[in-house]
Amino acid sequence: MKGVFVTFEGIEGSGKSTQIGLLADYLTASGRPVTLTREPGGTPIGDQVRKILLDPASKGLDPVAELLLYAASRAQHLREVILPALEKGRVVLCDRFSDATLAYQGHGRGLDIDMIRALDRIVTGGRRPDLTILLDIGAAAGLARARGRNSSRELEHEGRFENEETAFHHRVREGYLALAKEQPERFRVVDASRSPDEVGREIREIVDDMLRMSN
Repeated sequence: MKGVFVTFEGIEGSGKSTQIGLLADYLTASGRPVTLTREPGGTPIGDQVRKILLDPASKGLDPVAELLLYAASRAQHLREVILPALEKGRVVLCDRFSDATLAYQGHGRGLDIDMIRALDRIVTGGRRPDLTILLDIGAAAGLARARGRNSSRELEHEGRFENEETAFHHRVREGYLALAKEQPERFRVVDASRSPDEVGREIREIVDDMLRMSN
């Protein structure tokens, strides 16, 4: 059985962590071997980079430096975790991947999209997810969710992006929707404003259909 690479994307507060965990539990119970991972991070080296990228104390981080840190984390993650798991026939569920860089550093920060894509080709060798679930929610609603979550779970140390203005998150959301429109064969846009159960049910149906077709 060949491995399958599924990524979850969306703005802050879209529910990615919740839904990717629910899907991992569902697939595991169904007998599918699953590797659950995230970006930035996923490896010991990547986790150190994550601390820099998400720490509010890194507020002055230059956008190009930010881009390169994400690229470094992804290169390590891909070679240490993602590709080996796929070679073993596992379902890899990844919380963010290359599309996040295009949405956040490209559309959000305003860096050149072609430059980001060229760098990503170096990092990934052109490896794309087999399926990308885009959890879509309005910027204001997502940001309110994310800030509430960080406060309740004492995650303020990872709140650098939550501290950005709403307009930034609106640009990121629009970037994601543009990517989904460009690549409808890979993206599935899911309304994340609904209850977690409703969202999870739709995601399971999408993934089950994809896995049946890949067998």
